[in-house]
Amino acid sequence: MEFFSSLEPLQKLFWAIAGVATLIFLIQTILTFIGLGADSDIDVSTGDMDMSGDTSGDDALNGVFSFRNLVNFLLGYGWAGVLLYGEIQKGWALQAVAIITGLALVGAFVLMYRAIMKLSHDGSFRMEEAVGLRAYVYLRIPASRQGRGIVQISVKGSVHEIDAVTDAGEPIPTGGYVTVREVLGEDLLLVE
Repeated sequence: MEFFSSLEPLQKLFWAIAGVATLIFLIQTILTFIGLGADSDIDVSTGDMDMSGDTSGDDALNGVFSFRNLVNFLLGYGWAGVLLYGEIQKGWALQAVAIITGLALVGAFVLMYRAIMKLSHDGSFRMEEAVGLRAYVYLRIPASRQGRGIVQISVKGSVHEIDAVTDAGEPIPTGGYVTVREVLGEDLLLVE
């Protein structure tokens, strides 16, 4: 406490902000690594795909206003003030540099978060995505829609087994290849 009480008021402010922001940042980081630290108020828009479901259209500011980014700003602001206190003599110049450092840290985190979100992959499978693709006949497909067979098809890097029918006059044997022409239901493809 002697160290803290011997500091000048502006220096105390920087140390207090840096200490509290660092503590909160460490808690957020630990909670994130154990799966409890989701920042629910972050909105990131990546081109046509809005990751938040927000359709306000204000893409320029999405992801900037959140508690996590407030902590990031205070972290940059406080530590810049602590580290540069003896180097920059004018208080207003030190404040300006600290504010710019805090904003730069927020900008870096927003850009990093957006880059990470671009790496996310929607692995869900929709039957319509199979139309036009080649499929392997896993189980014989009876002729003229007289019964169902099974095809294996790769969509988005994963293989799916789906029931299939054909309009062809002859059955399609196991081991053959077909092209998906149409989706007939939630679990049925028309192939040829």
